[in-house]
Amino acid sequence: MPVKTAPAELTAGDSALRAQYLAEVLALLYPEPCSTGERRGETVAEYLVVPDARRPRLLVPTTSRRVAAAAVRRYAEPQSRAARLKRDAVVAALRTGASSVLLRDRIRVTGPAAGSIDGHLREALGRDLSVSIHIGPARANRKPVLQLISPDGETFGFGKLGTGPLTQRLVKAETAALTALGTIGLTKLTVPTVLHAGQWRNSQVLIQSALPVWLPRAPLTPRRLTAAMLDIAGCCGYASGTLAGSAYWAELRGRLTAVADRPEGGALTSAAELLATHAGATTLRYGAWHGDWAPWNMANLADALLVWDWERFAKGVPVGFDAVHHELQRRIQTSGDAAGAVEATVRRSDELLQPFGVAPEARELTALLYLVDLAARYLTDRQAEAGARLGVLGTWLLPVLIRRVEEL
Repeated sequence: MPVKTAPAELTAGDSALRAQYLAEVLALLYPEPCSTGERRGETVAEYLVVPDARRPRLLVPTTSRRVAAAAVRRYAEPQSRAARLKRDAVVAALRTGASSVLLRDRIRVTGPAAGSIDGHLREALGRDLSVSIHIGPARANRKPVLQLISPDGETFGFGKLGTGPLTQRLVKAETAALTALGTIGLTKLTVPTVLHAGQWRNSQVLIQSALPVWLPRAPLTPRRLTAAMLDIAGCCGYASGTLAGSAYWAELRGRLTAVADRPEGGALTSAAELLATHAGATTLRYGAWHGDWAPWNMANLADALLVWDWERFAKGVPVGFDAVHHELQRRIQTSGDAAGAVEATVRRSDELLQPFGVAPEARELTALLYLVDLAARYLTDRQAEAGARLGVLGTWLLPVLIRRVEEL
């Protein structure tokens, strides 16, 4: 789905990592005997590289001017006026056929179409299509993300491929989440539907419907956002109980034990155990959460709040986690100061969690538990080893978490 890139301060070396990933993605989607280096039969696909091969962000199919323009127009929502002007200039160039002036790098794939991702998806979905490929930033959970475009330029779906143990698990989890959410009857938000799920070669594939994120946006009020988060929190029912006696704490401790011998894992585990000692008898309310409800995973229209990327959806977590996560990610996005964002988010826990019915004595505890949960995720996924900009927890999250827990 469309993605907002991280602040510049957090993306040093990002271009080189994306360029390396470009070659990996092409080899995955167009395996031997397909080739990008020499002609080996018919042309399977041809792409323009946006903005260029040294800094790849998007592979745009050259099927037609209409398809190419749609691939760029519906790739992402620019976050500034300058970015919007650049995007619109590329779209105009593609529509008029003048793209060679702006986009000089081109990739041609040759070989048997049946062995490519294009051939697989056409057969699985029973329709003609072109594929646009998003080249994302370095993360442990990075995976090929595909935009599926019809011959008339309609973006009708987005695809994800899980290629290793972690990403395969996440793609399976998102498939299960979307399938379940489609039967629940949500009223405050709209989620994608599953168009196709299965395996292709050694990858787990999920194709989901395209939410109309390109339609005009409307201002999002805190009330509307909270209502949508509460819709998810209660979608599978609620439970109440102390932290120490909860299934959530037992599951979280299991994850912490698994990373205790990892760099930063010991400090995180100690902080979590101290937190439980201070507040283990506090009663919490448990429900479901999206798991990654960040500003770039949602779009507010006049008549709908669209939310995507459900691969971290889970049940039985303290109510309010989504609100804390959204606040933290929003602050990191706008300031680039990750440590400052953590501190400011915890300070706002009372204000953030009051609308969710969290008792006053449980609000800071909920925010700190969220930080433990997020840190455990980063360590479990090995984000630092994957080169993620926020992968080294000791530079931003852990110092704030440890100090706050010790001050309780």
